[in-house]
Amino acid sequence: MRSARDLAGALGRLIASGELAPGTQLPTVRSLARAVRVSPTTVSAAWSQLLRAGLLDTQGRNGTFVASGRMLPGARRYRVVAEMGLGALLDLSTGVPDPDLLPDVAIVAGRVARYPLTTSYQDRPVLPDLEELLRDRWPFEPEAITVVDGALDAIDRVTTDVVRFGDRVIVEQPCFPPLLDLLELLGAEVVPVELDERGVTPNSLADALERAPVLWHVQPRAQNPTGVSTTPARLRELATVIRTHPRGANVLIVEDDHSGDIAHTPALSLGRHLPHQVVHIHSFSKSHGPDLRLAAVGGAGEVVERLSVRRMLGPGWSSRILQAVLVELLGDQSVRDCVSHARATYHQRRHAVAESLRDRGVPTTGTDGINLWVPVTDERTALVTLASQGIAVAPGSPFGVAGLAHDHVRVTVGLVREGHDEMASRLARAARLTLRTSPSGR
Repeated sequence: MRSARDLAGALGRLIASGELAPGTQLPTVRSLARAVRVSPTTVSAAWSQLLRAGLLDTQGRNGTFVASGRMLPGARRYRVVAEMGLGALLDLSTGVPDPDLLPDVAIVAGRVARYPLTTSYQDRPVLPDLEELLRDRWPFEPEAITVVDGALDAIDRVTTDVVRFGDRVIVEQPCFPPLLDLLELLGAEVVPVELDERGVTPNSLADALERAPVLWHVQPRAQNPTGVSTTPARLRELATVIRTHPRGANVLIVEDDHSGDIAHTPALSLGRHLPHQVVHIHSFSKSHGPDLRLAAVGGAGEVVERLSVRRMLGPGWSSRILQAVLVELLGDQSVRDCVSHARATYHQRRHAVAESLRDRGVPTTGTDGINLWVPVTDERTALVTLASQGIAVAPGSPFGVAGLAHDHVRVTVGLVREGHDEMASRLARAARLTLRTSPSGR
């Protein structure tokens, strides 16, 4: 045991397992340092990590104790992104769909009365008609399938079920801020993997598996924020890495298909190659409406069934009324045409701004989704410059696992309905600017 993180992880696992019960007083820093043969500085750093995670409670001279209740920090990265658009004339920081491109729920709302809805608290969590539709459109044969209240609800429930304090979790770099906040709350050690234009790189995944992770979070298409979609060939390479690595069989793969039906790339999944290790999450928020609050979760049977059973002690099920609405939306030809139009429109908007930026010497990544990941000389300058023009974009830093090699901003170009060339011109100018300060910082 050499590092503070190693020590924090070991103690965190003892607390999570109950071997160190709430209220247990821990040894002093110096006595523990002698016992595990590390420096007092290392012990202090480990306890700082556990204190931030809410697992320890310090009482000054009375000592340090295992906390009786977790005092969890807030979603600090997510808040930074969420607050950027306040007061902006044009808010491109949100990552949300264009409301004008969503189907009109009123088209199908009147039809749900024919559905036999809740008759018992022990009813199946998924309407049979919806489950049949989901299984038909799933990218692989799922062992089990259920419905929860949106993609973030699914990510939270699966991750919380699997990850314990000190566990290692693989994520993409850059990564969706709420996921990083969640992993921080759980006290997980985040292991980043690299992305190129074809998806996660096989070498970085192989290196990450050497760290003995328990979970790998991945976005197979329209990765947020980069817009990268994994190619089928790269997917096969990644499956081979998992299958042949000595530690690959111990990793649960959680796929977040957050763009769902508005993604330009066809649905794909590692579940085609590793069906017993994959939990696939398909969101309907961007395609059919955020207020539906529905996402489907399917794949590895034990994990999905455990999620369903655990939900029975809380919300029980997602609204069957909303499930019935979704059944009708998925089956209605006019709605399918609306979603198809939205998909093409988002692709055209993204392509138009990206090409115009490239013409101005500003490269972007990926080809899918509603966001652009734009490199800038200085993040703060770019944000302020655009804000002075009434335009809000998301800062790139909250998406970084342990800092980014270069400054970026995320722009939800799916909301840019017209003036794509002018928007690219404004973004390009902001991307090139940098703050000029004197040596004194004034």
